[in-house]
Amino acid sequence: MRIGSNPNKSINQEESVFIHQIIVPVYIPNEEGYFVDALKILKISLNSLFNTIHERTYITIVNNGSCQSVVNYLDKLFLEKKIKELIHTDNIGKINAVLKGLSGNNIELVTITDADVLFLPDWQSETTKVFVEIPKAGVVGIVPQLKMYNTNCGNVIFDNFFNSHLKFISVKNQDALIYFYESIGWGRDYNQDYLKLGLGLEYDTVKCFVGSGHFVATYKKDIFEELVTYVGGKKVAGIGEAYIDVKSMEKGYWRLTTHDNYAYHMGNVYEDWMEKASKNTSTINYSNFNFIKRKKVGTISYFVKNRLFVKFISMKWTARMFLKWKKLPKEMIVKY
Repeated sequence: MRIGSNPNKSINQEESVFIHQIIVPVYIPNEEGYFVDALKILKISLNSLFNTIHERTYITIVNNGSCQSVVNYLDKLFLEKKIKELIHTDNIGKINAVLKGLSGNNIELVTITDADVLFLPDWQSETTKVFVEIPKAGVVGIVPQLKMYNTNCGNVIFDNFFNSHLKFISVKNQDALIYFYESIGWGRDYNQDYLKLGLGLEYDTVKCFVGSGHFVATYKKDIFEELVTYVGGKKVAGIGEAYIDVKSMEKGYWRLTTHDNYAYHMGNVYEDWMEKASKNTSTINYSNFNFIKRKKVGTISYFVKNRLFVKFISMKWTARMFLKWKKLPKEMIVKY
């Protein structure tokens, strides 16, 4: 039985004051074996986040089927108002957890991050700078990696092939690049030239690398206008992220990464330096963005840039011609 009319029906929803959302899917099923340090690392990750963001940032945590100790910790953060939104769910996989965090919010920039990322000062302002100065930027990472331009960057290279903005630029933080690959278990047997130069874009006010990794990156929200449940059969991190890559390319957006390194991947093993690094803070200036939303590119354009052109430029002889065209040093071309 209902009597009368709900008085809230005629009240318009207030416009959000937030300009940047951060979504953190968390899956820590226990505190044993692989996950023995996971809660400690999660706390370090979130503390580093709290210390490096501005007040108009909306933090969403999606508890993706974690154990009770993690639930208790996240509930406490929510009650303390350190996070704006907390979603508890069974383990539905990383990408579906992300989609849950996206739903119901309309915030222009969205950072999707793993729960083992240590954020460094100025990451937010430097990320924003790339979006503001490069209108076609749709995805911006904060951890440079090796040869990122080889994956999902056909449209960036195609659009900039004949201009001087696209060039090989120096790696600014070699130590951070080396550390990232150590953190994921790599040795040092990769081409050492990758530590010196990477394909990037250089403008008067900003310099960045072409391409972006997945474990932490910021996206323009309109990439996710069509929210679709991803069914991939596997629930671990890394599965289904190709779905997001395609969505960004469908709108002709470029995948980029900041020139300097602004985060560390901690992995699943605690180290003493992590606690100290998470306490570093930054002061951030911010303003409204009002980015222009892009429509989907045509089917033919998408195919030419992201399929046909990529296949052509990946052939051995054309790849070498491209490296020479973009002025990679001659002694590096053969093995790059």
